[in-house]
Amino acid sequence: MPSPIKLRLAESHQELFIPREMSWLQFNGRVLQEAADTTVPVIQRLRYLGIFSNNMDEFFRVRVAEVRRLISVSTGKPHQQAKDLLAAIQTRVVEQQKEFERVYTTVLKDLRKRRIYMINERQLDAGQAAFVQDYFTQTVLPELEPILLRPEQPIPTLNDESIYLAMDIRSGEDYNYAVVEVPTDRLDRFVEIPRHKGKQGKVFIALDNVIRACLPQMFRGVFPVDEAAAYCFKFSRDAELEIDPDITESLIEKMASSLKQRRKADAVRFVYDAKMPPRLLEYLNSRFGFGKYDSLIPGGRYHNSKDFISFPNVGPRYLEFKPQPPVRIPRLDEPGSLFDSIREKDVFLYYPYHPFNYIVDLLKTAALDPQVTSIKICLYRVARISRVIDALVNAVQNGKRVLAVVELAARFDEAANITWAERLTENGIDVMFGVPGLKVHSKLLLIERKEGNGTRYYSHVGTGNFNEKTARLYTDFTLLTYDQEIGRDIYNVFDFLQYNYKRPEYQHLLVSPHSTRSGIETLIDQEIANARNGYRALMILKCNNLVDNALVDKLYEASDAGVEIRLLVRGMCSLRPGIPGISENISAISIVDRYLEHPRAYVFYNRGKPRYLIGSADLMTRNIDYRVEVLCPVYDSEAQQIIQDVLDQQWHDNVKARVIDADQTNTMVKGRKKAAQIRSQESIHRYLATGKLPRYPRTDIRSPAKRRRHQDQHD
Repeated sequence: MPSPIKLRLAESHQELFIPREMSWLQFNGRVLQEAADTTVPVIQRLRYLGIFSNNMDEFFRVRVAEVRRLISVSTGKPHQQAKDLLAAIQTRVVEQQKEFERVYTTVLKDLRKRRIYMINERQLDAGQAAFVQDYFTQTVLPELEPILLRPEQPIPTLNDESIYLAMDIRSGEDYNYAVVEVPTDRLDRFVEIPRHKGKQGKVFIALDNVIRACLPQMFRGVFPVDEAAAYCFKFSRDAELEIDPDITESLIEKMASSLKQRRKADAVRFVYDAKMPPRLLEYLNSRFGFGKYDSLIPGGRYHNSKDFISFPNVGPRYLEFKPQPPVRIPRLDEPGSLFDSIREKDVFLYYPYHPFNYIVDLLKTAALDPQVTSIKICLYRVARISRVIDALVNAVQNGKRVLAVVELAARFDEAANITWAERLTENGIDVMFGVPGLKVHSKLLLIERKEGNGTRYYSHVGTGNFNEKTARLYTDFTLLTYDQEIGRDIYNVFDFLQYNYKRPEYQHLLVSPHSTRSGIETLIDQEIANARNGYRALMILKCNNLVDNALVDKLYEASDAGVEIRLLVRGMCSLRPGIPGISENISAISIVDRYLEHPRAYVFYNRGKPRYLIGSADLMTRNIDYRVEVLCPVYDSEAQQIIQDVLDQQWHDNVKARVIDADQTNTMVKGRKKAAQIRSQESIHRYLATGKLPRYPRTDIRSPAKRRRHQDQHD
């Protein structure tokens, strides 16, 4: 007989799962909360607005584009569900856009209190106007390529990563329309100009407003301009790549061709200045051919607010986050080879608290060490200026065999990865592009070294990319180990990538698409069995996204069995915690702070003998079934303790943590009465530097489980 929980799950499946698109919007709402928080330094608040805007661009290019495709290919109930979802998305986006404009206005006021001014073309005094005029003539005008919109002339393809000005021009009784790209790829978006005479502070004007101030000159006297006004707009296009199956082209050629096609993909969003005259908006709507499922979203005067991410701090240092000095690991800084340190004891790193330079040093050491014979690495995203790439090239120059698995389909890094693949190949590195139909998302490095009479493995398994830039902005775990069995498993992963027909047997790793799903389910089932047998059962799952329905079902089943489940989910979460009879034993939080939370760490109590896993796989169907991902057990007791202390501090964060409840309302976590205030990203830095922990209830995960005398009965 089916269990009651499974029957209820089958009956109310839709009600128990939040659509991942709506959950993602709630995550971006948490970013907007940080921009609105007046306790956050004001320059950082402006940058959060930039992050929010950049996130929204990607959301439309990926998530909304997918929903539109569902509408076009589905029928019946799925078709209506997709239409309803798109309508809900559009409603929520408009709400968030209004909130964005409100927060933006508040941030500008707070900047003015710090004597940092953002002004428009109507607020220029005579001296500033002269400066702007000269800057436009000398610097901006040569970069502008206006397009007159004529009925008989097709509109060229417009770039979805740019902002445009739609111009409304009156010449006598006639109106002309034109568009021009704001050249932010070549010029700074924010131009510092002289301050008002007798005033103090720093004054900026947006590049779009420089153009607005000098509109008539753009047309170079081709026709008289009696009146001219400009209104900002932008596109978001479907970012899905279609790879031509023509086997006569190389994969790089196919990818390059697909990237060109992306520029012509369907527009999924058109954001425009709400004050744009209706006749101009209707004209653009007609000329661009928007359909009923396109998102036309009115907004403020400015778009591409993602440029705020790089807004300079021209005031005191306290207007942005105080930098955290890197925490060095003394034994890695001692004279001698890093291989000696790893061989002696596993190394566990936590970026950005620990410096990523340790990995660069390891690669450079391997490049020089005469005993090293081979280096194998998975590259998903690398920095624009990459010392990782430099070290790999140097390794070849020193006679090592180097294999780099480059993922060409890393979304929005495709062009960069094509360039890197070509450079690596030119320098004698063996470059592979992974497995057809499977993205290689693993964060693996394997160094083979001659020791004694054989070859020994030095292994790296991480949760983040080999990217110096993001290692300063994202939190991520890295394990460096001399464990030869783990090394053999990683060797087998690379063997599978080279010879796809092989299906290796892994002794320790969980590897997608082979064993991740079954391995995680087995660990959950063990906790379920322990709970049903009367023992304490606990799981702590930290990831970016939890949207796999089968795993959500399994977690509901575990909750029903009495397993305590703690979820730390940064982004999308389809699961609804706290529903009586379904998920009452599940609690979830999300932390948004100065660093982007990026590790995946999965902990299972196992009756006081906890199991710890870290790796690249989120709890998403694509990561579990359709990518090459690796989760690795952590056996070193010191590393386990660091993971547990980090997760505990985050779980008790009562400053930057939000509750993920059944309706995802983004309520801030409330601290217990007289509880210490814990901002985990600050306390973790202090802990790693000094070993000191804040006051909070310990998880006590290593205590042997005692069987309860009166256990609940479950079918």
